[in-house]
Amino acid sequence: MSSTLLIPAETSQPGAVPDATVQAASARPAAGRDVPRVLSIAGSDPSGGAGIQADLKSIAAHGGYGMAAITALTAQNTRGVAAVHLPPASFLASQLDAISDDITIDAVKIGMLGDAGVIATVRTWLEKVRPAVMVLDPVMVATSGDRLLQESAEAALRDLLPLAHLITPNLAELAMLVGEEPQDSWAGALEQGRKLADATGATVLVKGGHLSGAQCPDALVNTAGLLRAEVIEVPGERVATRNSHGTGCSLSSAMATVQARLGDWEAALREVKPWLAGALGDSARLEVGTGNGPVHHFHHLRPVPQPGAFEALLRAEAEADLDAIYRLDFIRGLVSGSLPEQEFAYYLAQDAIYLNGYSRVLARASALAPTEAEQLFWAGSAQQCLEVESELHRSWLSTRPVRAELGPVTKSYVDHLTAASASGSYAVLAAAVLPCFWLYAEVGKTLHAQFLAAGEPAGHPYAEWLRTYADEDFAAATRKAIAIVDAAGRAGSDGERAAMVTAFKQSCRLEVDFFDAPRLHA
Repeated sequence: MSSTLLIPAETSQPGAVPDATVQAASARPAAGRDVPRVLSIAGSDPSGGAGIQADLKSIAAHGGYGMAAITALTAQNTRGVAAVHLPPASFLASQLDAISDDITIDAVKIGMLGDAGVIATVRTWLEKVRPAVMVLDPVMVATSGDRLLQESAEAALRDLLPLAHLITPNLAELAMLVGEEPQDSWAGALEQGRKLADATGATVLVKGGHLSGAQCPDALVNTAGLLRAEVIEVPGERVATRNSHGTGCSLSSAMATVQARLGDWEAALREVKPWLAGALGDSARLEVGTGNGPVHHFHHLRPVPQPGAFEALLRAEAEADLDAIYRLDFIRGLVSGSLPEQEFAYYLAQDAIYLNGYSRVLARASALAPTEAEQLFWAGSAQQCLEVESELHRSWLSTRPVRAELGPVTKSYVDHLTAASASGSYAVLAAAVLPCFWLYAEVGKTLHAQFLAAGEPAGHPYAEWLRTYADEDFAAATRKAIAIVDAAGRAGSDGERAAMVTAFKQSCRLEVDFFDAPRLHA
């Protein structure tokens, strides 16, 4: 009795290890390798999207060491195949022997073979080497419709199929191999997969990529009891793209690589399928060709930003808020000395309240910091808040009556930092606290320069504040904080960097509001 097992593509539930008396040892490697040595026996695509070029990228993308023996040379691009040249089969035999005489091969992927002579050469070599994993992609017809296997070689290819552990035809090739018309339904494709599995004893990967509709399922089919169900179906969503050149090559070589690492076809498919969906979805980023372009094999990798790159991004994000701060009446009055005393007193009172909460957040940053140097930096900054800067507030406020109630902007700012602290992300928290260093240092340096340019007028009521925030120790601490956040941003994922930018921008906006609050509430 046949059975069909449907599993979500996102879950990871490897199948039970088959009993050795049930499954031949050659169908599954005895032990996986962290870096499988994978040989692609296939044709060459000079445009880089299919054939051995796609195979080698796919193998590398899954952590394997790729090798290639070339069966055919093609003249092709993203618009189609213009010509095919088959080197002598004897030279292919020399390639294969040179590799296997020296290197242990953990998996083999076979693609385009071209003619019966090439197929016979490959068969002879396979029977001698007996690789533990052999994936056969029966390249007969390209997606573009170009025929890639001579009709006279089809019988030889069918004879080769029983040597494979996994066969990965597209729907047109599947129909040709079972002598039927291509199916336009998933049920019909699965039935043809059963027939091919029956005839060969191999596992067949039935692919739904050429069907219509929003769904794009794939299924492993084996009628000899080598899987935990006769049909293991993995659903998926269709990716809307015209760039699918080399998809079959990439899928088959990825399956060979991951199978050599994991030793489980089901687990391999569940790892490879989402990767291939991402490679299709990100394919437009490559901008290769004007026809059916290639997939992006390394979509899951991102270039590591250079030092200072994330800092530059944050600096650009902060520019508008810095400009807004310089335009505030509070700042203009502060540098000229004309700021009403009650506004400055309100600002200092709120700053004292803020720094109390800010020091706690810095202590939390110290607890989350990944290195001792960063732990000490944030802890020292928290202590600085409570000692040096708070002393300025106390000395001023002790002689001037002012309300010390928590203001709405102060509350919003502390709440924002507390939320970043509770997020559990050190990088996000560091980005959230940075503007209190960076914007203050920028503003302090600018205002102090203006103060000096005015000749440090005697009797300026806010001279001490201007000197405090132009202090070189504070500037050095700011540079350190910027470097920490830049490094965290460069090391983080795209999602974490986006969260860091959001937290940073919110703190910048709150800095503007904090400087403007005295005008509204004093």
